[in-house]
Amino acid sequence: MKLFVTGGTGFVGTHFLRQALAEGHEVTAVRRPGSQPRLPLRVEPLWLDLPMDQLEAKHFSGQEVLVHLAAHSANVPYDTLENCLHWNVTVPMRMAAKAYEAGVNTFLIAGSCFEYGRSGERYDLIPTDAPLEPTQSYPISKAAASVAWSGFAREKHTSVSILRIFQVYGEGEPEGRLWPSIRAAALSGKDYEMTAGEQVRDFISVEEVARHFIKNLTHCAPPGEPVVTHVGTGKPQTVAEFAAAIWRDNQAAGQLLIGRLPYRKNEVMRFAPLMV
Repeated sequence: MKLFVTGGTGFVGTHFLRQALAEGHEVTAVRRPGSQPRLPLRVEPLWLDLPMDQLEAKHFSGQEVLVHLAAHSANVPYDTLENCLHWNVTVPMRMAAKAYEAGVNTFLIAGSCFEYGRSGERYDLIPTDAPLEPTQSYPISKAAASVAWSGFAREKHTSVSILRIFQVYGEGEPEGRLWPSIRAAALSGKDYEMTAGEQVRDFISVEEVARHFIKNLTHCAPPGEPVVTHVGTGKPQTVAEFAAAIWRDNQAAGQLLIGRLPYRKNEVMRFAPLMV
């Protein structure tokens, strides 16, 4: 299958490229000049070294599926709402129009559990049609993007599948995030300060996330009927439970100092998906 991929040098994107190329897909991937994958690739895609907002219809010629994994400001501290909306909504929708002009009719889009925002706290298990009530700039832009992509599918009668990723972790993850920072402290013998860890999340490995995207290449949404699915394990746990498991698995010599840090502003305490 001929795939055009955005975000191929990112955390999820690097793992997706590894799996897609290993399965024999023909991949063209766009990247910012100078950007490199988070982890080494055994096989390289055809790289286009240019910003996403400079893509033209000619770049999508002959492609079968656009896999959109790129995300602007996905980690805290988030960029301004204006910039998040520009790079996560306006630029991708312009790109989609160019791809459609070139004949691409199938779109696989990375969404985020954080789009649900405050509504996540009202559900033991969040359904895909739960209201989108995000609380911060990046999640707001991702929720807006879901609406825009869904409208694009209906307007253009194209296949759009939105895969909302829950708490992804693993190799290649930015160092300041939860899993790599706890793991680094555990391996170095240092103590680790964290919040009370009462937040409920569905932690899923990045390899498994990539497998979900590969699977959905052949399980596409019907034309004109956008489909939202959850990418998770269906086994929610608290952040404290997840942290304690990492601590044990790495035989940490230091102490896990739970409750030493305050929660972030506008922290949503529960994101647990209904898996179908």
